Amino acid sequence: MRIALIGATGNAGSRILKEASDRGHAVTAISRSPEKTAALPGVTPAKGDVYDQAGLAALLAGHDVVISAVHFLASDAATLIAAVKASGVARYLVVGGAGSLEVAPGKRLVDQPDFPPQYHAEASAGAVFLDLLKAETALDWTFLSPSALFIPGERTGSFRLGKDTLLANEKGSSISFEDYAIALLDEVEKPAHSRARFTVGY
Repeated sequence: MRIALIGATGNAGSRILKEASDRGHAVTAISRSPEKTAALPGVTPAKGDVYDQAGLAALLAGHDVVISAVHFLASDAATLIAAVKASGVARYLVVGGAGSLEVAPGKRLVDQPDFPPQYHAEASAGAVFLDLLKAETALDWTFLSPSALFIPGERTGSFRLGKDTLLANEKGSSISFEDYAIALLDEVEKPAHSRARFTVGY
C-alpha cells in the first residue's frame, strides 16, 4: 500500500516506519527533519509542517492511507484532520493516547488523582483529538490508544486488543513501540476498527 506517515522520525513513528517497510509497503516518511529518517526499503523521506494545512495536504495526496504519529501538543488536531480531508485520502489512522481510556465505566485514566501531572496536558489534547474524530463523517478514521506505559522494547507479536478500557496485567499497563506498530499495521492491512478507537496492551 501507499502510506503517508506523519511524524516518521519519532519514537512511535520510527517503529511504525520500520514495520511498514518490513511488510513491503511504500511509505512517504514526513517529518520536520527528513534527514533523520531511517534508510529503509520503500521509504521516501519528505519535509512537512504539521501546521501547514495546504502543504501537508499536497504531501498526503495520492496515498491509500495516512498515519499520524505526532505529539498532540506539537500539532493541531483540526489542522491535521482538515489536511487529510483536503488531500482526498479517505483512511486516517492516529497514534492515540491512553489518557482517554476508561479505568472504570465513565472514569477516564486522565481524570484519576494519581495520573502524572506532567502528562495531563498531552493526554487531554489526545482526548480532544478523539472527540473531533468522532464528529467526523467524511473520513474513515481509526484511533489506536496505547497502554499507560508506551515505551521502547521488543517486537514480540504477543499482545491483547481492547476497545475503550485500559488494558493491564499483573505487571501493570504497558506496550512497546515495536508491538504497537504491529497492531497498527495489522489495522492498516485488515481494517477492523472503522470510525472507532481501540487499544493495545499486554
